[in-house]
Amino acid sequence: MGDDLAGLAADAYVYGFPLVFDMQMVTSLADIGLMTPVPFNNFSHASRLAGPDDRFVSINNDTLYSIAQVDVTGGPVLLRVPDAAGRYYVLQFVDAWTNNFAYVGRRTTGTAAGSFLLTPPGWDGIAPGGASVIEFPTNVATIVGRWACDGKADLEAVRELQNGLTLQPSGAPAPDMGVPAPADVAQELTFFEQLRTWMQAFPPSVEDQKYQRSFAPLGLLEPASPYTNCPPELAQALTAGAERAKQKMETVLAATDQLPVVNGWRLTFHTFDYNLDHLGPGTIDDPAWKVPDRHGSYLTRALAARAALWGNHGYEAAYPMTYTDGDGDQLDGRNRYTFTLEQDPPVDAFWSITMYDLPDFYLVANPIGRYSIGDRTPGLRRNRDGSLTIVIQHEQPADTSNWLPAPAAPFRPLMRLYQPQPAVLDGTYRIPPITKVRV
Repeated sequence: MGDDLAGLAADAYVYGFPLVFDMQMVTSLADIGLMTPVPFNNFSHASRLAGPDDRFVSINNDTLYSIAQVDVTGGPVLLRVPDAAGRYYVLQFVDAWTNNFAYVGRRTTGTAAGSFLLTPPGWDGIAPGGASVIEFPTNVATIVGRWACDGKADLEAVRELQNGLTLQPSGAPAPDMGVPAPADVAQELTFFEQLRTWMQAFPPSVEDQKYQRSFAPLGLLEPASPYTNCPPELAQALTAGAERAKQKMETVLAATDQLPVVNGWRLTFHTFDYNLDHLGPGTIDDPAWKVPDRHGSYLTRALAARAALWGNHGYEAAYPMTYTDGDGDQLDGRNRYTFTLEQDPPVDAFWSITMYDLPDFYLVANPIGRYSIGDRTPGLRRNRDGSLTIVIQHEQPADTSNWLPAPAAPFRPLMRLYQPQPAVLDGTYRIPPITKVRV
């Protein structure tokens, strides 16, 4: 019985990890250092590009963030966006379960000024003139805004655009607005108490609710917490199941066969295809962009949250990553590497490569303050034939023009291809390998 419960607890942990991890971030976003805490239905804006002190998994160094935690419990909220005059930006809408359910921005709605009415699930009303409706799957969701920023000289222009983003609630704040607090339980049971509380507050799709019913023996469907005075057998099963699930997630993350691989690069184009039920404006509702196996999508979703929370669908931004060089050996900054692009990746916006440490996927401090490199990096030196060779190592080279600094330890670089062209997504364009320099 105990082992059966532990197995069920492991399944529940994988299923619920995105919700718990996301709500933890929603309630403690200020901890990453970039954002000033603000109430729900307000934007918080980053005034600088991210650096190594900003502790958020796989945070980007290409764009300035504008993030809002939106609650439509009290009724619709009117979003207004400014005229971005052609600049790349995206407002990504992420529900409580980390499903990307809508996009506003250059790829989808263009860069002209616009208005969007953000509505509760099942809302049936009339939008104000000219406003497009975006229905929320859960009452609380996150808007993750990214504005292309070409370094310090461009900061002021982006800040003006950020200030043009507004959210206007239609009524007074609802008394049950926000993220409910779980009961106070033993530390080893906190995850499951959070999951129980937040599953009730933010119910998923009908199909996912059917799956949730299997977790009844764990107490996850109880209206009041069963974990404040938890029976020892259940507590042991929950703890064992959580540990089993964590190990499984880390093992799969490190595996080499979970994703298509080209020259050592893992093609994560379909990492965020687990939204099967609520695909709103700006998304592509097509089988090509949906995980075919609903049960398998739960692990996909958990791994995406663990390694790249709030990542975009591949058609908005593609995120190839690699742990190994072209020979299949682990990348390590104590070695020297080159990465030569015969041609720039085919994108409609821009591309970059960002350096992350292991196992946390945080930006890496370095003496020149460079955390990513790409087609907008000033001072890049191209080869005579127009190709570009990037130098990747820990030791600072004499010429730092094309240097992407690495830690003196294993690392994982990640490419970002904003508005990738079809050649990226269909595999016609092949990313070259990172090559170890033989001494």
